[in-house]
Amino acid sequence: MDDYLTRIGAARPAAADLAALRTLQRAHLGTVPFENLSIGLGEPVRLDDEGLLDKIVTRRRGGFCYEVNGAFALLLRELGYEVTMHSARTWNGERFGFPFDHLALRVVLDGVPWLVDVGYGRFAHHPLRLDTTEPQQDPGGEYSVVPHGDELDIMGPGGPEYRFDTRVSAMGDFKPTCWYQQTSPDSFFTTRLTCSRLTEDGRITLAGDKLIRTTAEGRDERQLTEAEAMESYRTDFGIALNRLPAPRFPA
Repeated sequence: MDDYLTRIGAARPAAADLAALRTLQRAHLGTVPFENLSIGLGEPVRLDDEGLLDKIVTRRRGGFCYEVNGAFALLLRELGYEVTMHSARTWNGERFGFPFDHLALRVVLDGVPWLVDVGYGRFAHHPLRLDTTEPQQDPGGEYSVVPHGDELDIMGPGGPEYRFDTRVSAMGDFKPTCWYQQTSPDSFFTTRLTCSRLTEDGRITLAGDKLIRTTAEGRDERQLTEAEAMESYRTDFGIALNRLPAPRFPA
C-alpha cells in the first residue's frame, strides 16, 4: 500500500479522517485514469485483489469503475477506513440502467456515510454526504442526494448521475455485469475508447483519437494521428502501450 500511495502521489495519512479522505480521492482522480483500454486491447479484466493492485499500482494503469473503485477500497481499508461496496444504476439520459451497472463506495466516518467514487469519469472531486438532501458544493459542481425508497439518487450539475443502492454488495456480485461490459455490443465500453483524468485546471480526455482538454476558460479538441495518440497515452496519462487499442464493436 505504500507503493499505492506513491502511485497517486499521496503521503500515508496520520489518521483515517475526512480531510485525508478528501486528499486521497483528489490525488487518485488526478493520477489514475478512468479508462477502458483493456477491452480495446483484448486484455482480461481481473477483479481479484492481486489483479487490481497489479494493474493499478505495478503496471500504472487505470480502469473502469469495478477496477479503480475496487482497488481504492483496498487502499482505504488498509489505511483504517470503514468501506463498503454498492451497486449503482447509471442515468442514460432517459432512465436509470440495470443493477451493478456501476460500483461505488461508501465510507462511514464517525457515523456519517460518505459517497466516494474515483471510477465514474467526470464526477465530484471530493466525498459527498449521503445523509443529507442539502446541496453540496464541490469543485466539480453542485451535487445533491435524493432518497428513492431503499436507494439514493445522486444528482449532479447536469441532472441525475446514478441511483445508489444502500444495500452492501461484494465484489463477486459485480462479475456478471463486468463481463457484460466487456463483451456486449450494447455496452458503452465495447464500442468506444476513453481515457480521462482530472488536471490541476480541468480535465484531459483521449476519446478514441480525439484529445479533449477542458478548463474554466473553455474546451479544446484536437484530432490525433496514431503516433500522437500513443504519445498522449504515455505523456498525458502515464500509460505505455505497445499498440493502440480499438473498439471491440463499431459504435
